[in-house]
Amino acid sequence: MKAYVDSTQCSGYGTCAEACPSVFSLDEWGYAATEADGAVPADAEEQVRVAAAGCPEKAIRYED
Repeated sequence: MKAYVDSTQCSGYGTCAEACPSVFSLDEWGYAATEADGAVPADAEEQVRVAAAGCPEKAIRYED
């Protein structure tokens, strides 16, 4: 799985970093970014799905 953040949609709520800190972090301006080029470890795939579903701006997408 690979996760992506649409930086033009992100408003910096940080819900993704709370839901899945192994994949998402906040940059120096408080906006979401992916770790490790968005590569998702197998044990974090469900957390990425939760993060995407919980994003208020729908700025997160993923590919299985």
